[in-house]
Amino acid sequence: MTSVSLYWRIFGLNAVVLGSATALLLWAPVTVSVPVLLTEAVILVGGLVVMLVANAALLRIGLAPLDRVTRLMTTVDLLRPGQRLPVRGGGEVAELVSAFNAMLERLEGERASSSARAILAQEGERRRIAQELHDEVGQSMTAVLLALKRASDEASEPLREELLQAQEITRGSLDEVRRLVRRLRPGVLDDLGLVSAVTSLATEFSTHTGLRVVRRFDPDLPALDQETELVIYRVAQESLTNAARHAEARRVEVALYGDKEADEETVVLEVADDGRGIGAAREGAGLRGMRERALLIGAMLDIWSPDEVSATGTGTRIRLTVPAVRKQS
Repeated sequence: MTSVSLYWRIFGLNAVVLGSATALLLWAPVTVSVPVLLTEAVILVGGLVVMLVANAALLRIGLAPLDRVTRLMTTVDLLRPGQRLPVRGGGEVAELVSAFNAMLERLEGERASSSARAILAQEGERRRIAQELHDEVGQSMTAVLLALKRASDEASEPLREELLQAQEITRGSLDEVRRLVRRLRPGVLDDLGLVSAVTSLATEFSTHTGLRVVRRFDPDLPALDQETELVIYRVAQESLTNAARHAEARRVEVALYGDKEADEETVVLEVADDGRGIGAAREGAGLRGMRERALLIGAMLDIWSPDEVSATGTGTRIRLTVPAVRKQS
């Protein structure tokens, strides 16, 4: 099939319309008087209108691929990969669509690579800060706590009471530092695995926020590598944080289970709350960060409110579907 440039395509469409109009003037039993009669003017104006409408319709058909490219350019989101336009026919329009699809694929790859570097750097910085908090701040506060205990044992009233109060304040601060260390780098994830880590996260979340957290975990999950487990943990962490800060929820359900669709084995994380729902609100840094983490491991992240599809549903649901990549021995 020979390629026709956009210039000659538009020229051909206009030539068809103008040629048809000329043929009608040549062979139609219509004459134009001088001065022009009213009926003749009506016929000429009507013919002009028909010619313009036909030209507009043909141009819309011919330039429809450009409209599709424009619409996709205004709505494309690199965090939702896979959006492509069908390539039909040949010529400059087909080349433009193909180039646009190739550009999207290249941008998605570059975005995924840059996000991966940023996330890995962020995790490295979190690990470093957690280590410093544990080794330096934690040990220093432990030493202060022991010194206060020795001083309170030897002191007399009322100084002993004040030292005991300082001891309790220091102990509370030390517990807070340990909690921050666990949030920055979940050691239980490396030591006991994903289910234990998410269980500990849900328990801690319920204790500090007062929300009711319902857990539904499958104990027999497919084996995952460390990077995948960390992404699942971070998505669960961010989902629970959003439920506490923004959703105005009273109950959160966390589910972690294995699934098998066709021949592919997956691990699914679901977090559902009974809050006000996401609605049409723009996704903030937290949700977009979850999408970037999902892209890092080739997972699929879905975020929706049940009331978008059901009049009786409430809250927000987050589902992360992760391909089960076996651990390397």
